[in-house]
Formats: sequence, C-alpha cells, structure tokens
Amino acid sequence: MKWSGGAVETLPHIQRRQITYARSTTIQAQPESIDAGITHMRDKVMPALEAIDGCVGLSLLVDRTSGRCIATSSWESEEAMRASAESLRPIRDRAAELFGGGGAQIEEWEIGAMHREHRAGEGACVRATWVKVDPDQLDGGIEFYNATILPALEELDGFCSASLLVDRASGRGVAAATFDNAEAMEQNKDQLDRIKAMGSREANAEVLDQCDFELALAHLRVPEMA
Repeated sequence: MKWSGGAVETLPHIQRRQITYARSTTIQAQPESIDAGITHMRDKVMPALEAIDGCVGLSLLVDRTSGRCIATSSWESEEAMRASAESLRPIRDRAAELFGGGGAQIEEWEIGAMHREHRAGEGACVRATWVKVDPDQLDGGIEFYNATILPALEELDGFCSASLLVDRASGRGVAAATFDNAEAMEQNKDQLDRIKAMGSREANAEVLDQCDFELALAHLRVPEMA
C-alpha cells in the first residue's frame, strides 16, 4: 500500500494479506563455530523442516562479530507451528550445540507483512529492528508499516525485501529489511535511520534493539502480503 494525496492505495504487486506464522530461534554462537553451524542448518535442519507438514521455509541471520544467530522457520498456520514444537526440539538443541552456544531463545510470531522486490543473492545483509507498541495499537502499526514504511524502503537502492513479525500478546515486533550487500545497507544508513525515526514517532513504537546481519540462508516461501 502507499499514500497518495492523503488516501491509501493498494500496490499492484502486493497481494491481500493472509496470516502465516514464524518461530525464531536465537543462539549466542561462538564466532569460530558459525560456519559449521551454517552448514548444519543448510544440510540437516532445512531438509528436516521441509519434511514437516505446514512448514514453508527457513532463514538464518548471523552476526559474526557478536555471535548472535537467528534461525526463523515459517508456517502455514499457528496449528502447524505449534504441532512441530516437540519434534523440532532435538534438532534445535543439536544446532545450538554445533554453533557452540548455550540454550536457545524461542519466540513465536504472526507474520504481519512480507514483501520482496527481488530475490536476495549471495552476500545479502539484513537490518533487524525490534520494537514495542501498545497491543491495542498493533493492527494500526501493521497498517502503517504496509502503507508508509514499505514504500519508503522500496525507494532505496539495493533493497531486496522486508518483513514484519509481531507478537499480539506483548505488542512486540521485529522489522527486517534485506539489501543486496553490506555496501548497499551502509549507503542507505541515513535513510534507514530516518525511516526508523518516522516509524517510531508516527506509530508510537518504542525501539528496543537493532542489529545488522549476514543473510546466511534465505529459503522462506512465505507469500507476499499486505
């Protein structure tokens, strides 16, 4: 969606929103173990997930400096996501072990927005921003993201895709913007800071955290939504 003379128009390439879900697993890895962890996620975890009914993909973000790694699986329904929890526990524990990390932090989300300008290639990077709003204002926040934030991101050189994950109970969310490479993300730093400030101000959102990541795996098959 986009603003046009004060009205909201639907972007032709973004389909009507349908609800899908995601589970993120955050591991504090040892930097020297990250490559082994990526290989395990690609060769072992991803095929295991693809064999589970209702799973529609996997992504992996890594920050080699801090060791922070976030694997996100996407699901056709909340029921499919919840039904997979026990069967994935040993797979998750093994992945955390190979990353050299301790216990994993698990979070479950509703996917509030997903848009791809073009497919992310090798070397793509992601800026993730964690925010919090009043839970009663969450739907308004999702609409604002689709109507205002996405069109602003689309104007940036090297932009690949963007998503918004939300937790309705807490009002927390995480917005992720993907760029072709680290250089493109750095070149857009000032614009991204302005977009973040605008979103915080206009949507009454508290910014909790921000981190830049390497997009190590990009196999989410979530449909476009708005």
